[in-house]
Amino acid sequence: MRLLLLENDARLGADLRDFLRSETHVVDWCRRLSDVAVLHREPYDVLIVDWQLPDGSAVDWVRSLRRAGNLTPTVIVNAHDLPSDRVLALDSGADDYMLEPVDREELAARIRALRRRVSGFGSPHLTFGTVELDLNDRAALVDGARADLTAREWSVLEALALRTGRIVTKRDLEALVLGFEGDLSSNAIEVHVCRLRSKLGRQLIETVRGIGYRMAAV
Repeated sequence: MRLLLLENDARLGADLRDFLRSETHVVDWCRRLSDVAVLHREPYDVLIVDWQLPDGSAVDWVRSLRRAGNLTPTVIVNAHDLPSDRVLALDSGADDYMLEPVDREELAARIRALRRRVSGFGSPHLTFGTVELDLNDRAALVDGARADLTAREWSVLEALALRTGRIVTKRDLEALVLGFEGDLSSNAIEVHVCRLRSKLGRQLIETVRGIGYRMAAV
């Protein structure tokens, strides 16, 4: 998944970014709200936002996102355990609330749960004919046998699976798979989709000519 991490503390931000990347997520880390002003049109799976940033409040920022129609699942992180803060965060439009210091494994589990819920999947196990995806274990099985996927192939597959039945443009797919810190060759997405079809079956991913790709219905 592609995550936006808004955390001003350099040590905590770097630690969370590195941990989430070790979980195979694409993570864009920013330390100020002004840094993400240009990212409003970027596709993200989950936003993780510190309560108080140098140039504004997470509560106000999330509220403005919701008013603009941005419904990306959001976790607000706060160092203070006050019921009034929890109420304010959730009423602002946040989907979850965690205390600092954040337990990294719990954060990872909450991110997975948020994304499943928003995607409409009650279970981390998705079935597409003879193909089964385990979103927690980041594995694809064909007729019960685990397919040998690269990290990048899994990222493409996961991005499409979490949007099953929807068209994902090539540009959005590139952004979800890579974020801002790298380069993809002009035909890299096509290559990854071709390899996924070879390993998992040609019917799994549909090409919508001139637009992008769509996962077959579950």
